[in-house]
Amino acid sequence: QVQLVESGGGLVQPGGSLRLSCVASASAFSIHVMGWYRQAPGKGRELVATITSGGVKNYADSVKGRFTISRGGAKNTVYLQMNSLNPEDTAVYYCYALTGAHGYWGQGTQVTVSS
Repeated sequence: QVQLVESGGGLVQPGGSLRLSCVASASAFSIHVMGWYRQAPGKGRELVATITSGGVKNYADSVKGRFTISRGGAKNTVYLQMNSLNPEDTAVYYCYALTGAHGYWGQGTQVTVSS
């Protein structure tokens, strides 16, 4: 069982920035992919960005050039730097980790972009 603990959400004005963090309880050696998904009110959960253990990154078209995903030195931590935020980025952001056999989700952190 892998537990994921997210932090860094909050309220920000349009054009502002936030940095999300997620720490996994599992050893980094067992995690193949980490990433972020989001779910806006009334919508389904969608991919934001992922990063593999080898450092390959993938982004949703809607966040390319604005968001940056990275992993910490211990490799069981993932970050999401979000710049140029707009109201359409408002959602609950979920951390995700994929081991060899299972995918795991964090509890989510709210990001609200509003003036």
